[in-house]
Amino acid sequence: MRAQSFFSFLDDVSRRNNSLLCIGLDPPLETSVKDIITKNSSIIDAVAGIACAVKPNAAFYEARGIPGMEALQETIRRAHDRELPVILDVKRGDIASTADAYASACFDLLDADAVTASPFLGRDSLESFTRRPDRGVFLLCHTSNPGAGDLQELNIGAEPLYLRIARTAPSWSSHRNIGLVVGATFAHLIGGVREVASGIWFLLPGVGAQGGDLEASLEAGLDTDGSKVLVNVSRAVWQAADPAEAAREMRERINSCRTGARRGGNGTYQAQGLKDRIALGLHDMGAVRLGTFTLKSGQSSPIYIDLRLLVSSPRLMADVASALARILSGLSFDRIAAIPYGGLPIGQAVALAVGRPMLYPRKEAKEYGTKKLIEGVFSAGETVVVLDDLITTGASKLKAIEPLLAEGLMTRDVVVLVDREQGGARELAEKGLRLHSVMTVSDLLEALVRHGRIPDSVRQNVRSSLGIT
Repeated sequence: MRAQSFFSFLDDVSRRNNSLLCIGLDPPLETSVKDIITKNSSIIDAVAGIACAVKPNAAFYEARGIPGMEALQETIRRAHDRELPVILDVKRGDIASTADAYASACFDLLDADAVTASPFLGRDSLESFTRRPDRGVFLLCHTSNPGAGDLQELNIGAEPLYLRIARTAPSWSSHRNIGLVVGATFAHLIGGVREVASGIWFLLPGVGAQGGDLEASLEAGLDTDGSKVLVNVSRAVWQAADPAEAAREMRERINSCRTGARRGGNGTYQAQGLKDRIALGLHDMGAVRLGTFTLKSGQSSPIYIDLRLLVSSPRLMADVASALARILSGLSFDRIAAIPYGGLPIGQAVALAVGRPMLYPRKEAKEYGTKKLIEGVFSAGETVVVLDDLITTGASKLKAIEPLLAEGLMTRDVVVLVDREQGGARELAEKGLRLHSVMTVSDLLEALVRHGRIPDSVRQNVRSSLGIT
């Protein structure tokens, strides 16, 4: 057993080389075994003071049989000679003696410092890898391939599978030797992973040929120390005429992103949590406007929040649905009742996210056909949770609830994305209803201040004008 754990080794090299760069060593199949050894050795020598790890993908070596595996062994030896950690990309995952054999092959025979693995079979399938305190395991969380969302984004209760992995899998080892694979091609999801997996190293594939967004991925994924995101680059270095220069340019680009990333008042990096991503996304699309506006309630307001624009941003709508789903996970109900018009698209997105049926009360009865006031399938006596985009006063919510009650439906909870903090919660409480919101207007303004979108004086003026204390 090594004297140092893998992640301590990685931390040390990252600091020494001022680098979050990992070099993928994936030789094209037309490359001869002899050329692989020569090429890998030259790349490792070139990047030894620039990168902080190398990651050979076992498939490119296994495909060449025994000579290829010998080339892989020689590659790992060369990296260790140059004091670089080696992550063997094998995506293993199995049980009992099979897992033991895989772990022995990776760690004992090949001497890799860490491996990639699949969590699909559960905790016991990884114990052969995680029980070794000196070695590391990067678990597939949300991968970079186009079909990643087919399974990884399926909702498990109130959250997608990839977030469940991020939230729970790092605790599967008492040695704190688990990291996560999170693809740069899904940069909009990385902040949510960081939110539930603080302090965990991310292996970030997908930058370069796959088109992943490096800047957005680092912005969302950097931990509070400005580290713990390992950016993997393969072809851009392997195919470069000057691998050292290519690696140096990528390291500088990564470090430039780190320098420009948000910092809080204590100097730590501020990863984008789900609420912040929603607040910034709304601001970016023009859904949060400052000025003088007259609201539906007749009140004058210094801020207008137009959540109908959400229909034009599938990614932001997915974040909104995820945030609302977290609230719904703590409530008891049979169906979602979305209020037209702003609440309808949001309600549909949430219903799909949580796998629960939706209905909606019409603003006016149809003058033809069934002439019904409620659209959807339901039975009297069922409980509905009322969902809308935002709340100012409680009047519109109470009016929308009337036809629900008239049909024998029961409701205890009203859920909105934004509470404008202008009496809505109080008015609902007077009728025995509980209000739940993803964020208040104060939360929204504070996020915009924190990320430099508006000055604090504007936040204070808006709050004062709205009478928020």
